[in-house]
Amino acid sequence: MAEPAPSRLLPADILRVGSVGLRTRRLRAALSGLGIAIGIASMVAVLGISESSKAGLLATLDRLGTNLLTVAPGQTFTGEDAELPAMATSMIGRMRAVQGAAQVKTTEETVRRTDKIPEEETGGISVLAASPKLRATLGASMSSGRFLDAATARYPATVLGSVAAKRLGITRTGVNVYLGGRWFTVVGILDPVTLDSDLDRAALIGFPIASKLFGTDSSPTKVYVRTDEEQVEAVRRLLGATANPEHPEEVQVSRPSDALAARAAAKSAFTSLFLGLGAVALLVGGVGIANVMVISVLERRSEIGLRRALGATRRHISTQFLSESLLLAACGGIAGTSLGALVTAIYASSRGWSAVVPPYAIAGGVVAAIAIGAIAGLYPAARAARLSPTEALRTV
Repeated sequence: MAEPAPSRLLPADILRVGSVGLRTRRLRAALSGLGIAIGIASMVAVLGISESSKAGLLATLDRLGTNLLTVAPGQTFTGEDAELPAMATSMIGRMRAVQGAAQVKTTEETVRRTDKIPEEETGGISVLAASPKLRATLGASMSSGRFLDAATARYPATVLGSVAAKRLGITRTGVNVYLGGRWFTVVGILDPVTLDSDLDRAALIGFPIASKLFGTDSSPTKVYVRTDEEQVEAVRRLLGATANPEHPEEVQVSRPSDALAARAAAKSAFTSLFLGLGAVALLVGGVGIANVMVISVLERRSEIGLRRALGATRRHISTQFLSESLLLAACGGIAGTSLGALVTAIYASSRGWSAVVPPYAIAGGVVAAIAIGAIAGLYPAARAARLSPTEALRTV
């Protein structure tokens, strides 16, 4: 007499029996899957927002260029503050690889909305004398009005940085501000200047009017230099000797784009922190699934006993409950990755960035959810498989 063929569970059978608990207890399954979904969504959103932010910053660098250098006075041999020669900017502008150079000079003057405001209440706004070429050299744009030119630089006219305009309560051009004890007309308001945020908190006036009214000399506080892309390092090495031939060691040369690149690298530290928080949420979701599966085993002892009595093996029972845990986690993982991608898209859109969701974040989110589901389902599955038919049916 031939022996009966061993019992088998086909993939379709595993999917069907594994989904029984989810279909019959939908609310419980949804709440359990929500824990996994929140953990995965937070991790995907953190990675997506971080990559979108980095992509936005790199796009800004590509637009503004990495070929801007700044020259500033350093310190003398005795530790005193050095000064750049008055001809530093014009000498730098003669260099063959330099496309443009512009200077600013910090003054001791203050700017206020009216003469009724005490002079001490500056609002953190500085007054800088600036050359007309500054906007073009920095690649800055105007929010309204126009920048200083050869004509307005000779008259009491000022251009406000974006932050300075907000602090003074000015939203349009043509109004007057009280600058250095004189009334100046606002002829322009700058957009935020990415490559030098100090200009956002400044009121810019022309060198001729600054010299006439306040006795400001032509020794620059800072010189902005735009160079050929291929000659940045070569120009960087020569700027000290060109700006101050007598004391090149008293000149500081830097590249603003290096600071922006460092800021992008610094974001990775915060990304790791938020990923850790997402992992904690994912762990909590895994504990929730394990809890639900243990309760499910206790509630379905009669079902387990009946299936064992009808010929189901221990492997069949453990496969059923493990597949149920995996399905629950996979659904939560898919929902979480979708939610995380949606959050990334909304946040990136609100900041004007291109939404970037790394493929590894999506794939890793689903894989992590399934792995959590497998770990969470091992004990309940093993517990269900250990139940004998008689013990399970006796509790009915």
